[in-house]
Amino acid sequence: MSFSNILPWLMLLFAYFWGSIPFGLLAGNIFYHKDIRKEGSGNIGATNALRTFGTVTGLFVLLMDMAKGFIPVMIAISLLEKGSPFIAITALFVILGHIFPIYLGFKGGKGVATAAGAFLALIPLSLLFALLAFIIVAAVFRYVSVASICAALVLEGHCFYQLLKNGKADYATLILVTIVVLMIIVKHKSNLERLVNKTEPKLKFTKKGN
Repeated sequence: MSFSNILPWLMLLFAYFWGSIPFGLLAGNIFYHKDIRKEGSGNIGATNALRTFGTVTGLFVLLMDMAKGFIPVMIAISLLEKGSPFIAITALFVILGHIFPIYLGFKGGKGVATAAGAFLALIPLSLLFALLAFIIVAAVFRYVSVASICAALVLEGHCFYQLLKNGKADYATLILVTIVVLMIIVKHKSNLERLVNKTEPKLKFTKKGN
């Protein structure tokens, strides 16, 4: 078996283990000597980092989680054959790594920032519309969970439109986006329950967190 044949599978392994790196947990441990899983909502992502440790740390975790999704997909695009379904699968595996990290007993974040990074490399125009939706909904309603779900749905709709309007659909990417959108919605189940019960915290910016 040649290296070119095993390269796609190596990319998937790299993407998953790279995606499993818990930057929110590392930031809390290194800078504050706290386990973010025991603070706030218990999530390892950027939103809980922002609420718990403040705006600067929250933005740091956000950027690192986005980079975590962006880097493997860009490597896959540069190394794998153009149009290979393994490029989309690489994006899926890095997102799965964040949501189900092997280093944390498969209990990770919601995958929004990591998915954004992966889609920045894969479908940047669709991501732009999704980010605009996120910003508008977050600014109006101040609920990150609602903004995340709305952004995911906009991403799905625009991706579907973009891929089909030219009469030649990239079904691997379309399936990937659909799977990721469904995972993001499912991972926000607890947030939706708190919204119904009116206990979901609104977004706020602080210097030191809670």
